[in-house]
Amino acid sequence: MPYPDALRGQIEAYLVNLRFSQEPLADRLVESMQYSLLAGGKRIRPVLALATARAIGRDERELLPLAAAIELIHTYSLIHDDLPAMDDDSLRRGQPTNHVKFGEDVAILAGDGLYAEAFRHVLTQQRGDPRHILAAVGELAAATGVDGMVGGQYLDVAGSGDDEPEAARRLRRTHELKTGRLIGASVECVLLIAGMSGPQTTDYRDYAAELGVLFQIVDDILDVTGTDAALGKPQGSDERQGTRTYVTEFGLQGARDLAARSHEHARASLAAAAPDGAPELEQITDFIATRTS
Repeated sequence: MPYPDALRGQIEAYLVNLRFSQEPLADRLVESMQYSLLAGGKRIRPVLALATARAIGRDERELLPLAAAIELIHTYSLIHDDLPAMDDDSLRRGQPTNHVKFGEDVAILAGDGLYAEAFRHVLTQQRGDPRHILAAVGELAAATGVDGMVGGQYLDVAGSGDDEPEAARRLRRTHELKTGRLIGASVECVLLIAGMSGPQTTDYRDYAAELGVLFQIVDDILDVTGTDAALGKPQGSDERQGTRTYVTEFGLQGARDLAARSHEHARASLAAAAPDGAPELEQITDFIATRTS
């Protein structure tokens, strides 16, 4: 599927030019932060932000500070997810994980630093109505806190002895928080900065929420069907960790059926939000549904 590579190129160029510190004694920490931040990837979350800006008629370049902040937060989450106390992965985006390269202590601090720098950056660099920027920052904090990404990660590591119907509901809720909230915020925060409200924003929110679920279902499928080379990380890590996934709960074909329905729902919500079309968002949606890495 085509991907909005022009938007990704804008993000890459912007991230390369970010500077985190003028303190020479922190050079090793900054190197660790940049090591993971500049390791590549599709940059789905910041690209979503820029694509949303285009869809609502804004110049996407105006939203680069917000988009970069979202990628800083995503990178922090990957560094911490890979730690021995969490997923204990040794490979990420085709290179040694941060704690393997720099040690656990520096990796933890690198993640902390990226999270703090994300908020500093958007608050000092994002232009717009201050009320709208504060609303977006509030949403970004909520999406990454206990009622969002961190809370979802907790549900994931805590596990559950629930019966089957409850387990399926908990699984979806876990990933709505762990994965879906930051993906959703990539759309939502752009709407907030634009000062948008009303039924159209509801359709965009529904689209973003469904896209987050779709992303996780496909991720679970790829953990079973992908290869280390394609994924850029060890294949089968969920199974080794005993993690509940859409594949363990519904089987491989069942997960594929769920992904197809989720893709359909996401496309329908996007069509309602942008009846005149939103080409880049459509490309991202189809890419997520059909990705192989």
